[in-house]
Amino acid sequence: QVQLVESGGGLVQPGGSLRLSCAPSGFTSSYYAIAWFRQAPGKEREGVSCISSSSAGSTSYAASVKGRFTVSRDNAKNLVYLQMNDLKPEDAAVYYCATDLWSPYCPGNLLFNTGYRGQGTQVTVSS
Repeated sequence: QVQLVESGGGLVQPGGSLRLSCAPSGFTSSYYAIAWFRQAPGKEREGVSCISSSSAGSTSYAASVKGRFTVSRDNAKNLVYLQMNDLKPEDAAVYYCATDLWSPYCPGNLLFNTGYRGQGTQVTVSS
């Protein structure tokens, strides 16, 4: 059974850091691109970052997070991370990891329109 489970969200002050984890199961995640997207109340989904398959070896970021967020894999643990530094109030949202379980490459807008996603983890940025 294919599942993705996010964790690591929480409340952080502006300028703080969080590391989100995505735990895929039911498939070998290193073969596929894994994307992170977020959704704030009343807003559309926003692609945040994406890491391609391990063989493709690339990462992509939205302009709004570039230089502050870093996506990575630990293939031994079958985990994907999103390290978020210098968080801003506008980063607050529910964060999801997702894959289409088909492509090794990241979509241009960092959003998969089909496939699987997790249940999300809440990130709140507030003083």
